[in-house]
Amino acid sequence: MTAPILLASGSEIRAQLLKNAGVPFQVMTAPVDEEMIRQSLQAEGARPRDIADCLAEAKAKRVSAKRPDALVIGCDQVLDCDGTVFSKPKDKEHARQQLLQLRHKRHTLLSAAVIYEAGKPVWRHVGIVRLLMRDFSDDFLDDYLDRNWEKIRHCVGGYMLEEEGVRLFTRVDGDYFTVLGMPLLEILAYLTLRGDLPR
Repeated sequence: MTAPILLASGSEIRAQLLKNAGVPFQVMTAPVDEEMIRQSLQAEGARPRDIADCLAEAKAKRVSAKRPDALVIGCDQVLDCDGTVFSKPKDKEHARQQLLQLRHKRHTLLSAAVIYEAGKPVWRHVGIVRLLMRDFSDDFLDDYLDRNWEKIRHCVGGYMLEEEGVRLFTRVDGDYFTVLGMPLLEILAYLTLRGDLPR
């Protein structure tokens, strides 16, 4: 009998990705102070890749401590632009400043997944996507924020590529699921290899 699968994330899009893929799972989140962890790691000079990995692991570890019988998937995503790690915008003006900083430049999204079983990590992966924003006008930016603020207020970088945010870009190099915050193909491959999903 395979272990139950738990998603240690409150992200609706991550849950939808697993659901669409036919993975039987439940959502179980645990409080993790993401901003404190991020700031602490940044103060230590941690690489963006390591920050994403540590945040994903913190979620999986916390839930696994409560449910050691389950296979727990923790995920997190970090945006890196020229060595600066972005956090979720505090308000619409903060989102505007983030998008101005990203305008006409390349940045990287790092989507980490860590799987815990019986209180220990058994698998981890960090997916990387490189994106190029176009040189959009200030007027377009203001209209975009007015139309989309309620949807993007919890999105690092102020965009959702699966919606109107795609109009901000001229190039995306990498896996689409990784852009959405989960290295789904790699997770599915691991679960299939383990026998939690049929071959």
